[in-house]
Amino acid sequence: MASYTVNRSAVRHARDLIAAGKVVLDSEWSEVQPDADAQNAFLEEHGWRDYGAWHLGLTEGANDETKARHAFAFGDFDSLHRSALIACVFRASQWRHKKVELAAHRLLQELDKAHPGGD
Repeated sequence: MASYTVNRSAVRHARDLIAAGKVVLDSEWSEVQPDADAQNAFLEEHGWRDYGAWHLGLTEGANDETKARHAFAFGDFDSLHRSALIACVFRASQWRHKKVELAAHRLLQELDKAHPGGD
């Protein structure tokens, strides 16, 4: 099983998006997450550094400039999605990637505090 480290620059990017209000509170992540074509188009225009800023996890041992290096996406290259953070928490928890799970959970709490919904 792959091991991951938390991508600190992605955490900062997520916090910046939350502060700027560039968030989507209600979406179905499985329906709106960028597909391979969207990822490739973003990579071509912005490069690996910006691509990585949208992923909370970095796969240990993977080459930096590969998609395999980047895991746990939290947005659509424009806005952070609450549903994506929930997916990150769930998937990281499911596979016992505790540090990524906690980073995603903290971001979810920050998002909910900054942009309260429901209740």
